[in-house]
Amino acid sequence: MNVGIYASSTGRILRQLRGDHRTVAMILLVPTLLMVLLYFLYVNVPPTPGQPPLFDRIAITMLGILPFVVMFLITSIAMQRERGSGTLERLLTTPMAKLDLLGGYGTAFSLAAAAQAGLACLVTFGLLGLTIAGSVGWVVLIAVVDAVLGVSLGLLCSAFARTEFQAVQFMPVVVIPQLFLCGLLVPRDQLPQWLEWISNVMPLSYAVDALQQVARHPGATALMWRDLAVVAGFAVVALCLAAATLRRRTP
Repeated sequence: MNVGIYASSTGRILRQLRGDHRTVAMILLVPTLLMVLLYFLYVNVPPTPGQPPLFDRIAITMLGILPFVVMFLITSIAMQRERGSGTLERLLTTPMAKLDLLGGYGTAFSLAAAAQAGLACLVTFGLLGLTIAGSVGWVVLIAVVDAVLGVSLGLLCSAFARTEFQAVQFMPVVVIPQLFLCGLLVPRDQLPQWLEWISNVMPLSYAVDALQQVARHPGATALMWRDLAVVAGFAVVALCLAAATLRRRTP
């Protein structure tokens, strides 16, 4: 990776984002608005005795899931748009390496993800009254790492798509099974054993586990750090695989 080319690639993508107001609005506002919708969905549901309010239990998990889903969708479509317009092929005829290009995408969208996570947490904790035992800062960190995972997987999946529609088709294959098995619908230890084994190799499961650790404990725990490291490791591996599978020429 060439640092100068990588920085130039990051700057180019950030300038493109700045000029695409719809994408910026989707990145920044969609997770926050969905959290508001979730609040009003559960605001009148009576709490179970001895349990935290249902909104608190679900919202802390969704703060990690929504950035992952949104950034996966946006990144996979954005990369495919670069390929379809011929921009990607022109860039890869220059001295720019594949990892320079994808690293620039990862960094630019990660910065956008940090703003996204900060805004969603500000509204959820400040206005909607979500309460947890741990620090809000850890929630923001986990949400950002989860969004970076979505970016990396989006870049990887886009390498196998030829159109934007095909890029979107990877969602039910890559994203939805993780939503089902991450512990959002059913605790992972209550899944059938074979499904629990599958959930153990899905990165979103570890992001949800890390958020649950923050919700229950006032300080950072060893399990939280382990789960966060697993998610970050998946993101790095996905980015490297995306660089390895990225085609220099559009079929």
